[in-house]
Amino acid sequence: MRFRSSLLAAAVLVSGILPASAAMRIAEDRGGQIGHYLQAFSMLRSSGERVIIDGNCLSACTIVLGVIPKSRMCATGRARLGFHAAWMPDSEGKPITSPMGTQALWNIYPATVRSWIKSRGGLSRKMIFLEGRELARFVPNCTQPAATRSQAKSERRYAPRPVRYEPASAASYRR
Repeated sequence: MRFRSSLLAAAVLVSGILPASAAMRIAEDRGGQIGHYLQAFSMLRSSGERVIIDGNCLSACTIVLGVIPKSRMCATGRARLGFHAAWMPDSEGKPITSPMGTQALWNIYPATVRSWIKSRGGLSRKMIFLEGRELARFVPNCTQPAATRSQAKSERRYAPRPVRYEPASAASYRR
């Protein structure tokens, strides 16, 4: 009997299943390719994990607002979201604005966030920041009673590796 429960526990660990009370902490995320973030946050949404924004969440990281339900997300006092237009490198590696990527971002953001972005001039090459009391209008504060904090079973830190923009081919694909 003990062997079966150990085997079950090992299977759960190998499968990557985490308890529903697990939390993903986003801190110092500078962004990257939209598709990578959309995929990662979609899997996170399906996992049932909570998201704690605790530091910079810039560029593509901000799509967390449109993918993760507000009820499963909170922000600490250090949280800061940075929005700008999507870009891609030209043939010489210089950044150029991507209208298609910018539209994809726009479509993912909730209407309230789009309205806030519009009131600040829209998505452009210039980064605009959402933090503090303004952020609290869109993402609940993580402040919670001590009893609730002690119930948290696990927490993971989300800090993806920086994405380098380079020509891709089937032979050069890396994770």
